[in-house]
Amino acid sequence: MSRPTTPAAAWAQLQAGNARFVSGEMEHPSQSIDRRTELAEEQRPFAVIFGCADSRVAAELIFDQGLGDLFVVRTAGHVLDTTVVGSIEFGVDLLHTPLVVVLAHDRCGAVAAATKALTTGELPTGFVRAIIDRVIPSIVGLGSPVGALAGDLDAATLGRVHTRHTVQMLQSYSAALSEAVAAGRCAIVGAEYTLADGRVSLVEVVGDIGEDAPAA
Repeated sequence: MSRPTTPAAAWAQLQAGNARFVSGEMEHPSQSIDRRTELAEEQRPFAVIFGCADSRVAAELIFDQGLGDLFVVRTAGHVLDTTVVGSIEFGVDLLHTPLVVVLAHDRCGAVAAATKALTTGELPTGFVRAIIDRVIPSIVGLGSPVGALAGDLDAATLGRVHTRHTVQMLQSYSAALSEAVAAGRCAIVGAEYTLADGRVSLVEVVGDIGEDAPAA
């Protein structure tokens, strides 16, 4: 497969790979001995995937890509910090990837733990709390009283809100990403992976990928 050079082409290639994954007709590209040799000198990934560290959401598998195709950054709950933003900027500015995907998934434990912390006051111990502290602003941003969140909104809705918030934070925190999007060199999308059927659906779009995100 040729390397996509535009946000729309990159997103289309990811969609095609996910369709193969869902149907069980994977091509397992870019995994040959020749490909390993080619990549020893340089890498030219066509997308940055910033995803959750969940063991069931491996980007190269669910998009049916291979070595050197994706620049992958992962944290539990796809929470941002300065090193994560710096890693994503590295992919866009130095490796010239035309697309950044915030890859969320349903039944996210980090979102569930953040909601529990807000509604019950029960917080995890150790450094796990740092993850929850970075998810909570997404939920609070809904503008609803904390006590009403669990009753009025389901986990799927809260997960999509967190995904949209992460996309918006990336654009607002990083001048480099914002400039790349404004120039048309890159787009940032939020997407959600469904664990049961393997499908990736669009949640949020910043930039031009040839289609719009669904309404909230």
